[in-house]
Amino acid sequence: MAVQLTEKAAQRVQTMLAKRGQGVGLRLGTRKSGCSGFAYVVDYADAVADTDSVFVCHGVNVVVDQSSLPLLDGLVVDYVRTNALNEGFEFNNPNVKESCGCGESFSV
Repeated sequence: MAVQLTEKAAQRVQTMLAKRGQGVGLRLGTRKSGCSGFAYVVDYADAVADTDSVFVCHGVNVVVDQSSLPLLDGLVVDYVRTNALNEGFEFNNPNVKESCGCGESFSV
């Protein structure tokens, strides 16, 4: 199983961690939400639990809990900027079978 960051996403995470002044990486997970079933959870990783999986991408630790890993296996996270006002992480998840119209949730 694997989760990856593009180089742009890794650079953004490194910038965010440097501004914050602490953290061991990026924590990715899922939670039940929305009309399609699951939503992505993105947060700072301040610690790594024994049950977490850690993937190193372009020098950044990506921490994923065990319950989310099967839903995120193969995920590639990119950082995109469409214009001066719109920027953020974009998730390319090969496990997604369906997304809701608003883009907030997905099902596998």
